[in-house]
Amino acid sequence: MAAKIRFINPDALTKPPTYTQVVEVTGPGRTVYIAGQLATGRDGALVSRDFRAQAVQVFENLKAALAAVGASFKDVVKVNSYLADIAHLPILRDVRAGYLNAAALPASTTLGGSSFAREGALLEVEVVAALPARAAASARAKGAKRKTAAKARGRRK
Repeated sequence: MAAKIRFINPDALTKPPTYTQVVEVTGPGRTVYIAGQLATGRDGALVSRDFRAQAVQVFENLKAALAAVGASFKDVVKVNSYLADIAHLPILRDVRAGYLNAAALPASTTLGGSSFAREGALLEVEVVAALPARAAASARAKGAKRKTAAKARGRRK
């Protein structure tokens, strides 16, 4: 059974246009935590001093991190965004809209007025993704159980 994800906007809470108030994950599966990403390229240098360019790089970095575990933005259930200047929030919303699943927006928290580990960084974004259990891992586990059972049968003879 795969993990089941429900995106809920309770009637008692406002329905935001850019995120979901409650995301519930149930069932067997994997939860993946992606560390806060800055706007650095593979060389570790900031790609730009421009907020929009940094936001695009941050989301490209998140995309690569998600892909490393077989995930995509459709699997993201929580986004935490930290901005040096909250005035950049409209730009962040515009950039992330191009990456997130509009049909099932993740829960989201955004804070402004942050400083970062890298001088010149204007934002940092971290995500949590929920995925089904790995099929290969399940197959390996089943194979190991079969081998153990076969050994046990061999000892009984």
